[in-house]
Amino acid sequence: MLTGFLGSGKTTLLNSALRDPRLRDTVVIVNELGDVGLDHLLVAGSAENVVLLDSGCLCCGLLGTLRDTLLDLHARRLRGLLPAFSRVVVETSGLVDPAPALQSLLRDPLVARDFRLEGVVATLDALLGESELDEHPEAVAQLCLADRIVVTKTDLCGGGIPDALRARLRALNPAAGAHLFVRGDDAGALLPAAGAGRPDGGEPVWSGLRCTEVAPAARHDGRIRSDVFLLDAPVSWAGLAGWIELVREHFGARLLRCKGLVRIQGAEAPVVVQGVQGVFAAPYALEAAATADARPVLVCIHRDIDSTELRASLRALGAEPGTHRAARLSDLGPAAHT
Repeated sequence: MLTGFLGSGKTTLLNSALRDPRLRDTVVIVNELGDVGLDHLLVAGSAENVVLLDSGCLCCGLLGTLRDTLLDLHARRLRGLLPAFSRVVVETSGLVDPAPALQSLLRDPLVARDFRLEGVVATLDALLGESELDEHPEAVAQLCLADRIVVTKTDLCGGGIPDALRARLRALNPAAGAHLFVRGDDAGALLPAAGAGRPDGGEPVWSGLRCTEVAPAARHDGRIRSDVFLLDAPVSWAGLAGWIELVREHFGARLLRCKGLVRIQGAEAPVVVQGVQGVFAAPYALEAAATADARPVLVCIHRDIDSTELRASLRALGAEPGTHRAARLSDLGPAAHT
C-alpha cells in the first residue's frame, strides 16, 4: 500500500518505480483513475476498468471496495483475461486514513487466500511535512501505519531530511526507516518486493526491525506512543493466539498498528504478526534463510494506552497449549500492573 498526504509525491514515486523492470508484473489500484497522474503512461485499454501501462503494468480504479477490486482482478487473472501479476500496489487518496483499507486486507479470508500484505509505504513532503503533521491527523495516521517512510522534495531544504523532521519521524514510528527520494532515484527499490522476506524477493520489508535493544517508549503528536519489545524466547501458538485475543479485546482500535516477528516453539522460521486497530491477520511464516539475523520483536504504535499495560500483556505469550487464556489483563496476576 502506498499512502501519503496530498502533494507528498506518491504519484511521482510510483511513476518512477513503474519504469523499473522488476515491477513489470505489477497491478496498480487507484481511487479514481482520472485523478492520478499516470495518463502519460497509458497506451491501450485492456478490459473494463483496467488499462495497460507502457511500463508493462496494469492500472485500474476501485470497483466499489478494495476487496471487490482485488477479488475481481484475481478471478480475471485465473480466467486468462489479464496477464499474470505477482504484486499489487494500492495508491490511497491523500486525505484518507488507510486503516480501514488495511483492515479489509487483513480480515477477509477470501482476500487472504490469494493476497498478502507485504508492507505500507508512506510519502512525506520534506518541506511541508512538519506543518502537515501538526494540522492533519490523516498525515499522522499514514506515517503511524507505515513500514517504510519515503521523504520527498529534499532538494528544497538542503538535500536531506531536516533534523527536526527526522527526530519527529523516529519518535512517531521508530520501526519505519526514513528514505530519501529525489526524482530520478531508484524508486523501485523503495517499494517492498513481491514476496519480500524470501531469499529471491529483494530486501525483506522486515529488515528495519532488526533491533539490538528495546527502544524506549516514544511520545509525540499528543496521545500517540510507540513501543518496541524484544522477545527473548520462542512462544507457543497458543500463547500467540491468546495474546492477540487479549490485546484485541482490551485495547481495540487504540492499538493503531502492531507488527513484528515472533519465534514459534519447534519452528525454524519466525512468523509475521500484523494488526491494525484491533484487526489482526493470520500469522504466516517467512523463509528461515531470509530471517537468520532477525531478532524476534513486536512494534506497537498506539494511542492513549499506558505502555506499562502493553508491556504487561506480553506475559500472555507464555501460555502453553491447553492452559487458560487470559481474557483480561488482571488475569495475568498482580505483577501485570507493576
